[in-house]
Amino acid sequence: MTAFAPKTYQQQVLDSIEAYFKACHELLSPSIAFTVTTERLWGHGLPYNPLSGFPDDMPYFCLRVPTGGGKTWLAAKSVALVNTHLLRTEHSVILWLVPSKAIRAQTIKALKDRSHPYHAVLREAGPITVLDLAEAMSVTRATLDTSTTVIVATRQAFQVEDEESRKVYQSSGALMHHFEHLSPSQREALLTDGEGSERTTPYSLANVLRLRRPFVIVDEAHNSRTELAFDMLARLRPSGIMELTATPDLERTPSNVLHSVSAAELKAEDMIKLPVMLETEPNWQQCLADAIARRDALHRLADEEYRAGAPYLRPMVLIQAQPRRAGVETLDVERVKNELTANHGIPAREIVVATGEEKGLESIEADYRLGLSDPACPVKFVITQRALAEGWDCPFAYILVSLAELQSATAVEQLLGRVLRQPGARRWQANALNQSYAFVVSRSFAETATALRDRLVAGAGFERREVREFVAAAKPEQGRLDLEGHSGRVVFRPVAIALNERPTLSSVPKPVRDKVSWDGQRHTLTITAPLTEDEAEVLKTAVTSETAAAAIAEAAEVSRTTAIEFFQTPAELGERFRVPQLALRVQGELVPFDDPEVLEYPWDLAAEESAPTEAELATLDAALKVAQGGEIDVDEYGRVVSRFLPELQRDLGLVYPPENWDEVRLAAWLCRNLPEPSLIHTSKLAFVAAWLAALLRREGFTLARANLQKFLIRDLLEVRIRELRKQAVGKAFQQVLFGGDADARVAVTDSYTFEFHPQAYAPSRDYDGRFGRFDFRKHYYGRIGDFDSKEEFECACQLDMWAQQGRIQFWVRNLVRREGCAFFLQKADGRFYPDFLCRLPGRANEPGPILAVEYKGADRWEAAKDDRLIGGLWASLSNGRCRFVMVKDKRWDWIECELPLVSAPLLP
Repeated sequence: MTAFAPKTYQQQVLDSIEAYFKACHELLSPSIAFTVTTERLWGHGLPYNPLSGFPDDMPYFCLRVPTGGGKTWLAAKSVALVNTHLLRTEHSVILWLVPSKAIRAQTIKALKDRSHPYHAVLREAGPITVLDLAEAMSVTRATLDTSTTVIVATRQAFQVEDEESRKVYQSSGALMHHFEHLSPSQREALLTDGEGSERTTPYSLANVLRLRRPFVIVDEAHNSRTELAFDMLARLRPSGIMELTATPDLERTPSNVLHSVSAAELKAEDMIKLPVMLETEPNWQQCLADAIARRDALHRLADEEYRAGAPYLRPMVLIQAQPRRAGVETLDVERVKNELTANHGIPAREIVVATGEEKGLESIEADYRLGLSDPACPVKFVITQRALAEGWDCPFAYILVSLAELQSATAVEQLLGRVLRQPGARRWQANALNQSYAFVVSRSFAETATALRDRLVAGAGFERREVREFVAAAKPEQGRLDLEGHSGRVVFRPVAIALNERPTLSSVPKPVRDKVSWDGQRHTLTITAPLTEDEAEVLKTAVTSETAAAAIAEAAEVSRTTAIEFFQTPAELGERFRVPQLALRVQGELVPFDDPEVLEYPWDLAAEESAPTEAELATLDAALKVAQGGEIDVDEYGRVVSRFLPELQRDLGLVYPPENWDEVRLAAWLCRNLPEPSLIHTSKLAFVAAWLAALLRREGFTLARANLQKFLIRDLLEVRIRELRKQAVGKAFQQVLFGGDADARVAVTDSYTFEFHPQAYAPSRDYDGRFGRFDFRKHYYGRIGDFDSKEEFECACQLDMWAQQGRIQFWVRNLVRREGCAFFLQKADGRFYPDFLCRLPGRANEPGPILAVEYKGADRWEAAKDDRLIGGLWASLSNGRCRFVMVKDKRWDWIECELPLVSAPLLP
């Protein structure tokens, strides 16, 4: 099994989860922790929405990940974080809820398969047991005590209204031993049956879960957001709920979205194929023929790359046929299949049918080891009617052909999701293999493009603000009618027609009537929006003379051609935007400097002073008081401090009592749970053992207490080691990058550049005009990331004005913590993301210099010294190819000094 390396955005999701869990304990309130964490991560603290029927301070959050982003892998990877940073226990019960039986079967199979990446990351939590609901009905206490137990079930399984699922709440002799030797508080927490003297406590799985305080993972949560579904979860006393979905509920019962991944981030890391190249054709046979031709062209490109060493790829077509109707001729499965075989000569073995009656995909899975992806499999066309089986996945799917109405939302969403996933999550040499394709039987490209974008938002989880550019016209002439796709960057010049008769507009359908206006005094019909050929034909029926009809047809042609003027961004015009990066010479070879670990620095942790500080001892004492039930009930602001986490820790302490380890075993456990790749094990063990020995010499700190608080001790040691490492790296950073012979060890070279991808710009927030309005004409992208202050906005306006004068070719609002979409300079203790990157004019056929601009408020000027140093170093090592300026107090002249001169006067 090869190791699965997380994508950058996936690691950032996991970092956000860890930050939230740590903040829950730091602030003792998961609700406050949510707002504080989102403020720290995104610069905008979000309000916490508690779930009705649950404790107000139960950790409850959502990860928004679009289709193709790897939600299941993220869920599996997060289990270790739940145990270590939230529950602070070695073992736990994870209740993993999925929307359907098909998804449940696939999830269980993958989580149990020791060769699967899902199982590999689950094992990071230690011993793992994966059960379905039937297996959980007889789970032993020993299993729960010695492993993290993942129970995979459908969300319906715990609803008492479901007759099949009532066994969850019924007594079972196999579970009786779980209820021996319970404390009074544990017994009080159990569900009971009956009243008065007839009242009994069932030995049920539901009560076992109530004792164990399961953490709940809700996969595809958008399918689960009903009051009934969440009411049933409250009966299990969960320790927390994590949702993963492409489309969170933001209105009725709002989800607490901790981290939102954008489609542009997935595109930047080659997880999905974008844009979707759309082509509409009214004739269904021609539409199908065009799709076949496209598949053949893609297959030739794939074969060329395969011969050059790329992985095997066989592009496939998914065809959505129409359902059969009695007495009505439709484009049903049989008719489509006959068209493929009879008129296009497609061999029957290359076609598979997947409908409710015909399960062709199941036979493919049985006949070929890798299913449809197997090189021996001949299938190139999959015909379905409504939707493929839930969970079915084949990255070889490239082309969607819809012969049915796009308003069939569920089917289109599912099929569109199938063609988005990028084979192997890699970028192909041929750009055509990095895109998806949709061929739709339709007369209106604009309406079809809008419907397809709606499906990407509603089903695939794309954001409305980014989806416009992710559906593009395969034919330029069709793209001219896609005004939504050029929203804000298109100018339409009304077309006036002099007519010798008054048109009868009342007889014209409203959608067409809304695109024209009649001036009776001037006898002029004005077209105010582009008219398609079909709409022009409809409008011609409003007049009687052939002359008037001909004039309308001619004007309509103008309305959809020369009357439309598009403004295209530099990215759309194909301009490449590359920024040289800092590189470091390591053992004679240049490597990109994007991680301080590439620095060669001596660091012997064992030689560092190793004993708990007074602050660390105070933290341990405070935590013990909380665990024993003593705490301050009201904080300094008069707010009641949450009891949820202390009660949770006590409940978990009763069912997962710490083992009586000796000092050596405890030190080994701490080392194993302190990931620090820069350290050798012996050095780490010596430091940890010395720290632990010093702790145990303190009055009141017994080995039993150290066992009880080992997760908190782990956290304290992690903070201490990271601080010591930061100090060591800081010294090496200063010596290597700013020492006397820095020129020999650091370089800015074209060998390593960051490139702004034309379709991979993913701001966490777009600029919404809050600081003022400006018509930005030279920003590299159509979207602009939000500004942190009005001064930053004014700086951007100044850059764009200089660009319109020709002193800057184009510029971009650089993003923060969006590594796939943003340029950064590595520092010893973090990364510096300049606010703006500008491409200056260059000589003929040569790109001009890059100018990085950072705006700093006067109150933050001193704190930004390190940013100025690394920016200045980057510029000084570039041989004039890069320039850097940090501005304060609106000193725009500091920027202007770096720009070429022009003869035109400056704009005010």
